[in-house]
Amino acid sequence: MTLPETPSTDPVNLVIRRRVRRGHEAAYEALISEGLGLLNAIPGHRGTGVIRPAHGEAEYTLISRFDSFRSAADWELSPQRAEWLARVEPHVDTLVSFEKQPGLEFWFTPPAAPALRQPPRWKMWLLTLLALYPVSVGSGLLMAPVVGHWPLLLKALPQMLLVVTLMTYVVMPRVTRWAAGWLSR
Repeated sequence: MTLPETPSTDPVNLVIRRRVRRGHEAAYEALISEGLGLLNAIPGHRGTGVIRPAHGEAEYTLISRFDSFRSAADWELSPQRAEWLARVEPHVDTLVSFEKQPGLEFWFTPPAAPALRQPPRWKMWLLTLLALYPVSVGSGLLMAPVVGHWPLLLKALPQMLLVVTLMTYVVMPRVTRWAAGWLSR
């Protein structure tokens, strides 16, 4: 398997679409639950969304988020995945598509996936506020001795660079994983 030219530290989403055989939906749902358990044990896995088919349809979409191409490749090449896929095979008619989508989308739900169940907005707002407040105040205190005498617009820039970097790569991936159960209730 060859990895794309994107740096191995960039986050990536694996988007897998499968058509499930009629009458095999319950077995496939059980295998999805089992697969989510396997994924949660993979270092670098940041969460998985399941888009279930509309009534009368058979196509499921799984979106698995990883912190890097390397983490995604580790899952793709793992013996656990191979064994799980062998058990999935009898329940699906076909693999519709398999895509790797690089980028920072792991923090956001793609707008083209309206069926992906999002947490209530108030929970996203509260979790973001609780994560952002200490990062923002802490970075301000940390940077004050260096940029405190700069004009407001200039001193805001390095602080925002630090805040956005920490929130995107360090804080939000951990906080959303930690609060996943609460967010999905």
